[in-house]
Amino acid sequence: MPAIEFLTREDMEQFKNELLTELRRLGVHPGKKPEFKEWLKSYEVRKLLGISPGTLQTLRINGTLPYTKIGGLMYYKHEDIRKLLESNYRQ
Repeated sequence: MPAIEFLTREDMEQFKNELLTELRRLGVHPGKKPEFKEWLKSYEVRKLLGISPGTLQTLRINGTLPYTKIGGLMYYKHEDIRKLLESNYRQ
């Protein structure tokens, strides 16, 4: 028959501190609102909005969604995406 082990308050406190230390090391901060990246790449915007590459291209061409091109990559401000969503909000 296995021996019964009891957890003490000190054991739980030590576990909590080790867990929080590991989460912070991984970049996770419990209780803190997630921060958004200021600039998103095309694939991130498509995933966020659930749109195809062609639709994203149309939004660029007609000026609906501003962007910045550096080399072959296009970047979009998170704030511009938020504004686009709010401007199309219907109640």
